[in-house]
Amino acid sequence: MAEAHQAVAFQFTVTPDGVDFRLSREALKHIYQSGINSWKKRLIRIKNGILRGVYPGSPTSWLVVVMATVGSNYCKVDISMGLVHCIQRYLPIRSVPYGNPQTQELLSMVIFSTGIWATGIFLFRQTLKMLLSYHGWMFEMHSKTSHATKIWAICVRLLSSRRPMLYSFQTSLPKLPVPSVPATIHRYLDSVRPLLDDEEYYRMETLAREFQKKIAPRLQKYLVLKSWWATNYVSDWWEEYVYLRGRSPLMVNSNYYAMDFVLIKNTNVQAARVGNAVHAMIMYRRKLDREEIKPVMALGMVPMCSYQMERMFNTTRIPGKETDVLQHLSESRHVAVYHKGRFFKVWLYEGSRLLKPRDLELQFQRILDDPSPPQPGEEKLAALTAGGRVEWAQARQTFFSFGKNKTALEAIERAAFFVALDEDSHCYNPDDENSLGRYGKALLHGNCYNRWFDKSFTLISFKNGMLGLNTEHSWADAPIIGHLWEFVLGTDTFHLGYSETGHCVGEPNMKLVPPQRLHWDISEQCREAIENSYQVAKALADDVELYCFQFLPFGKGLIKKCRTSPDAFVQIALQLAHFRDKGKFCLTYEASMTRMFREGRTETVRSCTSESTAFVQAMVKGSHKKEDLQNLFRKASEKHQNMYRLAMTGAGIDRHLFCLYIVSKYLGVSSPFLAEVLAEPWSLSTSQIPQYQIRMFDPNQYPNHLGAGGGFGPVADDGYGVSYMIAGENTMFFHVSSKFSSSETNAQRFGNHIRQALSDIADLFKVPKTES
Repeated sequence: MAEAHQAVAFQFTVTPDGVDFRLSREALKHIYQSGINSWKKRLIRIKNGILRGVYPGSPTSWLVVVMATVGSNYCKVDISMGLVHCIQRYLPIRSVPYGNPQTQELLSMVIFSTGIWATGIFLFRQTLKMLLSYHGWMFEMHSKTSHATKIWAICVRLLSSRRPMLYSFQTSLPKLPVPSVPATIHRYLDSVRPLLDDEEYYRMETLAREFQKKIAPRLQKYLVLKSWWATNYVSDWWEEYVYLRGRSPLMVNSNYYAMDFVLIKNTNVQAARVGNAVHAMIMYRRKLDREEIKPVMALGMVPMCSYQMERMFNTTRIPGKETDVLQHLSESRHVAVYHKGRFFKVWLYEGSRLLKPRDLELQFQRILDDPSPPQPGEEKLAALTAGGRVEWAQARQTFFSFGKNKTALEAIERAAFFVALDEDSHCYNPDDENSLGRYGKALLHGNCYNRWFDKSFTLISFKNGMLGLNTEHSWADAPIIGHLWEFVLGTDTFHLGYSETGHCVGEPNMKLVPPQRLHWDISEQCREAIENSYQVAKALADDVELYCFQFLPFGKGLIKKCRTSPDAFVQIALQLAHFRDKGKFCLTYEASMTRMFREGRTETVRSCTSESTAFVQAMVKGSHKKEDLQNLFRKASEKHQNMYRLAMTGAGIDRHLFCLYIVSKYLGVSSPFLAEVLAEPWSLSTSQIPQYQIRMFDPNQYPNHLGAGGGFGPVADDGYGVSYMIAGENTMFFHVSSKFSSSETNAQRFGNHIRQALSDIADLFKVPKTES
């Protein structure tokens, strides 16, 4: 094939006359441009490193300080109070090119000015770090802000007002604090009280107190020591032990999905939609490399940690027998594409120029039109990434560590990301209750071999032009990929656009080198390993029940009238729905973020509280007055909001106990309390999906430009997974997952209970209409 020859820089044959070299100009051109681009990126990184390193200072501010010092000296005013002369006295004469007194004095003033400038930057950062360590503002009502918080807010705004780069605030973010053991034990016992009877609670309390007195002080010392030494005492262990050491399949168990705009459609042309999306993603990557993306700011002034964004692109999870490894490359100039059982490599650049959306559309259309069949064993190859990690690691070592298989696998693993061109069509049809669930299942697991689950994310394109993402979880959490996805959907709709016929804007370059087909040599043994992984993955996928629905009666507009936070409202409704569904309460997981701290990821909010259970029991009993129910609800809501704030400010329960457990394992110390806590099943796992992190458009002006959020599989075999997005003033989306194999769960039944619980709680706060 022509593209196969163009992938080789030169060929040679040995003849009687010597060695005959044949050069490929196209390949050499790619190599040359790749080198030029690498150097450009290096220079940009060096420049950004300098600008980030001196933030909020700048080369201009340094020059101003130098000129002020020199100017004051010219006016016979010594603002250095003798320091310039002191520096000049100790300056080696030989270090000055022209050892005359004037040159020495000028150099001394430059050194003094640089010192003053650097000291100012250091003091600024330490001041900002001290201010960002204050979290009292989170625990105050909006209408009752203290004078201290108002002064704090003014100072933070002043210190963070200068236009920052993406990572400008990283060194100014405080470290995640280690909570005290007594505080964590107290909060833990409070969280399990509504789930245990008196005898069980007394037993757990005894274990906890014994742990607190005997084992915990020693473990805590090591954890505090780590917090002094490491940037974050949780994140590296969380990534390794929760994600990378997991040996079960990533599909369903770890990876999660994100949906497209579901109420509008930009085009029906599959190649055009994916062309625009890929172009937008590489535009985002360019901004990421240049640090041109603004850091996410809470309340518009408190910076969030951005470190998770570093591995968004060019990242693959490499399987290992005991633990996986995240492979991140500084650059990748292609994407890997799957269609009808074939794998392709598509270049994103022509020389140093990023391909335009119309050119990318052409490349993807060439793949869609390619009639060639899959090679033997190629069609289900990606099932290896959907099965067990040990089996995939063994197969990778045995069958993909040499020859053309290694070359083809590297093309996938070294790609910027993975693109799946599906033959099916999915969308949200309000008249078809199950359409959103089918769409979600296609994104969550597909047919188990048309996603590369190891890539940082897979862009999924359906035949009707709809899109979606399947995201690997270890490298980052949902808000990070949500940031990218908002940019892609907004750029696709409002900046790139389409022609009247649904194609990308512009004319294609027909001279582009066609996509390169990847070649494999799949042996019979390898096909057997692929089939075994496929069967494991298929059994897992077939067991997942996913029920997704749009809740239309109201959104956050009505919830705010109840004088409560939308998240607390939904979480209490989930407790009511779960009790009606199963007749009992359960340990509930809600993910909150700790990104106000450097390298922070997530913390757990234990949503099932004594206050929420008291409200639920009163609702179920049905004999309480409306005023009493309202009071019980407000108490439950206040408790939930307080727990959420504690989690966000580093005073959570579960990450502290998790790290104490890891330390105990390192030290060989056995703790029945920690072993029992870490083994508790999360029968209800929940997460709110963030939105509008980037203001790409005005949602009030375009109310139908709504994504439906995304979802994940159930964490426990007999439990539920629930993700929800409070999409606007008047609607919400829910994604409910469970397993068919469990007789205790039914996703659709639970979804209906959620609908009813939301409506019942809203009815408590409705003002009855008076007769006119």
